[in-house]
Parts: sequence; C-alpha cells; structure tokens
Amino acid sequence: MIDLHNHLLPGVDDGSRSVTQSARVLRSFVAQGITDVVCTPHLLASQAEFGWPEHYESAWSALAAEVPEGMTLHRGAEVMLDRPVGPRITERKVTLNGSRYLLVEFQRMVPAEIAARALADVVRHGLIPLLAHAERYSSSSVESVRVWRDVGAVIQVDATVMTRPRSRGELARDLVREGLADVLAADNHGDDRSVATALDWLTEHDAAEQAILLLDTNPRAILEDKATYEVDPLVIRRSAWTSIRRMLRGE
Repeated sequence: MIDLHNHLLPGVDDGSRSVTQSARVLRSFVAQGITDVVCTPHLLASQAEFGWPEHYESAWSALAAEVPEGMTLHRGAEVMLDRPVGPRITERKVTLNGSRYLLVEFQRMVPAEIAARALADVVRHGLIPLLAHAERYSSSSVESVRVWRDVGAVIQVDATVMTRPRSRGELARDLVREGLADVLAADNHGDDRSVATALDWLTEHDAAEQAILLLDTNPRAILEDKATYEVDPLVIRRSAWTSIRRMLRGE
C-alpha cells in the first residue's frame, strides 16, 4: 500500500513533533504493509511555487536518516489554495515526487463553484490537482465532486473517515461507492491513522478491485507521473479476499 498524504515531516506544521514520533509511525506502517509514504507538509499557495522552506529541508534530512527498512519516503506538499498558484508552480518543486500531481486543499467552507475555478486554474498550469480529503468541505457532495473531477481534479478520500458513522463518513463512503474516489490516504499527523483502515472496510464490502486501485495502483501511478485508472462503483461481490489482503499488506 502507498500513502500519498501525511504530516510526518517533524516539527514543521500541525503534524508530528519529532523525528522519534515520525519514525514510530513509519515502523507501524511497515508492519501493516505500507511501502511508500509521501511527506506532504502544509504550504500556502503563495509559498508553493518557491519550494520547501529551509527548515522543511532540514527536517527532511533528519527524518530521512531514520527511515525504517521496508519504507520509501517521497517529497511533496499539501497546498492551501487560498489564492491562485503562481507561474513558477510549473517547476514542480512541491508536487508529489516531482510529478504533475499537486496535492491541494481548501478552507472547509469553500463554495463549490470557487473550488471548481481554483482546480481548473491548477489544470491551466499543466498540473493535475489531487484534491485532499474531498469529503471534508461544506460544499462537498456526490454532485460537486463529479464537477471537480470534470474540471480535471483527481480525488483523495481520507481512509479513516470511511468508518465514521456521521455525515462526513457517509459522504466518504458514497464517493467510494459511486467510483468518484481515485485514491485513499491517511492524512496522518503523527498519530495512528492509517490507510489500512480502508482496506478493512473494503474487505467487508467485497471490493477487491477497488482496494487495489485505491491503495496501490493509482497512488503508484501518481508517484510515477502516469494517468490514474478509473475506479468502478462498488458492487457487492464475493472473491478470494485472503490472498488480496495478504498481497496489499505485504504478507
């Protein structure tokens, strides 16, 4: 499994506070079958075109020295689209692993139309916006996410939210059921959030093909700067889940 969204770069934002904390989370990820993690610390759109700040670089060096065996770290950022991105964003200094994919987010109360215009602006710069935690925004719905995908966005749903009983969890599940989620990620902040939670939920709903696409194939395509695959709507089916789960967990 691959996790494209987390805040494990130590001491730079509201995520992990230390290398020790981040290394502990990475070891737990390895035990769960997660092989690749992208560090995506917060940046404002006004900062993003200039790359990581200097203190992010030093935090990366410190963490890279403590990466456990079986784990590969990649670089990126989660960019708050509080204003249009600048022209130098095309230099890909903070895109995911240097690819065309830029992880972006909005304030929770963003109107759907404003979000659509901002996502289209990223596309006009020749990049592909990967919208973080698409189920979080007040304007999010199955219909609005369809529009955001139509303007060129790729959709990330938080893996751990899918098990929550309230409205945000229900929307996350609806996006997966409708085939509107392209990848799942943990949005870990130095805690116990993991994409493996979604694997358990997908297991229970007989969604083997969707699990592979959401947790491995599409995240890997993004790291390799390739097109993502369409994820079929969830259809209840019976399949050989034991082998699928072992493969994704690296057992």
